[in-house]
Amino acid sequence: MKEDKPCCAAEALRRIRQVDVGGIVVGLSMLDKVIADVEALEITSESGLTEELVKRTKIYNYIPKSAETIYGEALLKIYQKEVNNHGHN
Repeated sequence: MKEDKPCCAAEALRRIRQVDVGGIVVGLSMLDKVIADVEALEITSESGLTEELVKRTKIYNYIPKSAETIYGEALLKIYQKEVNNHGHN
């Protein structure tokens, strides 16, 4: 299966979502793809989900080591909200 990577900088910019991380709004690239990929893994533990979300988000975004915990909390919250919304459609 071919990876769905942005073709250019403009396309990459369209794939950035604004996320509240500890009270600061940051732009995260490819978050929809990260969430879909992690959802497909069917991980059940929150710690496992958080670890995988941070790991995959770091592929496309810089996350300082010192901020991984707070990013993980924000990513898990977004993930749970989106997965719950998928289940209610």
